This record gives sequence, structure tokens and C-alpha cells, in this order.
Amino acid sequence: MNSPARTTAVTGHPWLPRATCDVTCVGLDNAARSRRSRVVLRVALRVMLALLLAPGVPLIAIPLPGRTRVQRVYCRLVLRCFGVRITVSGNPIRNLRGVLVVSPHMSWLDAFAIGAVLPGSFVARADMFTGRATGIVARILKIIPIERASLRRLPGVVDTVARRLRAGRTVVAFPEGTTWCGLACGSFYPAMFQAAIDAGRPVQPLRLTYHHVDGSVSTAPAFVGDDTLLRSICRLLTVRRTLAWVRVESLQLPGADRRDLARRCQSAVLVGAAQQSGRHSGRQPGHRHVLVA
Repeated sequence: MNSPARTTAVTGHPWLPRATCDVTCVGLDNAARSRRSRVVLRVALRVMLALLLAPGVPLIAIPLPGRTRVQRVYCRLVLRCFGVRITVSGNPIRNLRGVLVVSPHMSWLDAFAIGAVLPGSFVARADMFTGRATGIVARILKIIPIERASLRRLPGVVDTVARRLRAGRTVVAFPEGTTWCGLACGSFYPAMFQAAIDAGRPVQPLRLTYHHVDGSVSTAPAFVGDDTLLRSICRLLTVRRTLAWVRVESLQLPGADRRDLARRCQSAVLVGAAQQSGRHSGRQPGHRHVLVA
């Protein structure tokens, strides 16, 4: 896999990054364009599985013993609904409380891919949860909504993240501030890193990429531009198989400068991308890790 191209985002304000990626970046593999009967059968089976999993959403929010494991298993099952197989490589996942997890952002599917590795509460766009059903899901999962159009509320979001980190909870944020197609990436904006500094908690960078079965980068999961959630879901249902590669980078101590912390985390992700490219070059990584103290 080649290192991702760096594309300049179009910004109307420093806090409102806007990716140059749009729906023209999104493509399907050849299998999705194969026999119609196979695609129909594939979609029907996946929809049935999704309907069976839907009633279990509240279970991942109930504070029961082993809830973290339940969350991981549930997220993996959701990924299976969309034909996604996940592989974890890189550094060991440290069993720490109160960690800010950061990753490049491509899709709503990222929440399940990361939740299958490091489950926690997510910082997500408020406009993703304006519907009645999605609003209920957001409350159950304790989503921290961020209104990108209202900059005055951003400090409140940072304070909320810091409180959860101090309470020992894992919080997942996407510091690029918007989604990219996977062939390009944006810069890590420093605002959300202030929460880790205020709480005195470490940051765990992850590199998440999606691939076809031959190892080439897949843009099918990308949720960019004017794409709709329904169209994105339907597209993933038709794809024969998608590989999600999650690379765990080195844990970063918070320090005192959020810009420096953001740069360190992005550098760790870019170095991981180069290493992943050199090691696998089109092959699926097979190195898995367990939690360590």
C-alpha cells in the first residue's frame, strides 16, 4: 500500500476543516458489480443479521461486569453485517483507564472498527443524530455531540471529554474534524487534545485503513461530501468483503502543549503508515495483540 497522499483541506475557519474528498472518490470492488443474484443474496443475509443485532444495542451501555468485552464482540458482529473483517497490529494495547483515543476519520463505520479494539464513548457530529432513532442510539451510547457550526460550544465539549477521562473512561475522537476518502488524509487539529492535557491522561493514536481482499485501499466505506448515510450503508452491504486494518501506534504522554501533542500523534500515525506499507505491500497483516497491563 502506498502512503496516503496529503491533500489540502478547504477551510472556512480553522475549527471547521473541510476535506476536498467527495463522492467521486468512492468506488466499489469488482465483486460488487458481479452477478445480481449474488449481490441480492448477500444484502438479504446481512440485513437479516443486522435486524437480529439491533435489539442488543442497549446491552453495550449497561454497566455490567465484562461490559468492555461485550462491546468489542458486539462491534465485531456489526462489522460482520457489512462483510468487514478486522485485524490489529502494531504496539500492544495497554489496559489503561482514562485514555483519549485518536484516529484518522473516513466513515461512520470507524466507530465500530475502533470499538472492536478500544471501546469507549465517541465524540461525533451532532447532525448525525438528529433523527428520533439515531438520537436514542446516541443517548444509549453516551455520544458526545459536537456542533461544528457553533464554535462557542467547543470548549464545553472539551470539558466534557476531560471529565470523562478523569473518571477513567475511554473517549474516542477524530481530530481531523471531518472525513476523508482513505486515499488522502487531513491534519490533526489540536482542540480536542486539550482535554487530555487538562485531565493529565495519555493519548492512544490509531491508524485505521480499509482494504479490498487483495490489499489495495478501499474507498467503499468512505462517508464524504454530499453522500447520505443510507447510500453509504447500501454501498457497504453490496461489497463482498472489506478488510479493516487497525494499527496501534505508540502511546503519547499529554505534556503541556496541545499543538505539540497533536503533531506527535499525527507523526506516529504517518510513521505507522510507512511501516505498514513496507511490511505488508498488499498483504493482510496477521499479527494480533492482547491487552497487557
